Amino acid sequence: MNTFEIKYLGDLRTSSTHLDSGSVINTDASKDNHGLGEAFSPTDMVCSALASCILTIMAIAVEKHHIDIKQTTAIVKKTMGNSPRRIAKIDIHLTFPKEYNSKTKTILERAAYNCPVHHTLSESVEKNISFKYLN
Repeated sequence: MNTFEIKYLGDLRTSSTHLDSGSVINTDASKDNHGLGEAFSPTDMVCSALASCILTIMAIAVEKHHIDIKQTTAIVKKTMGNSPRRIAKIDIHLTFPKEYNSKTKTILERAAYNCPVHHTLSESVEKNISFKYLN
């Protein structure tokens, strides 16, 4: 079980420490929500967590087949909604460094939709994932 400590620093900023490793993540409110936008906002972190989880679960899914997806990238776009203010849509564009056979693509794409963060987010959050394979 992971434990975190989050401190409010003032000026709409927080600092989160992962107690097992000492790793630190800072957040700042976004410019459209009274902040300076000088770091990830909390809602940015949710979207980033989804993309990171997808990449991790895909890597786990193909690891037993000795397939490496290093250098795969995810470009994430967040769309906010109002009343209440919330994440309305997350678009994730995955680009793989090479082409894979159809079996591997199926494994990767199924894994993307089965990461724990994807299952945790409300069904009311639109989640769009696209896949691009390079030669």
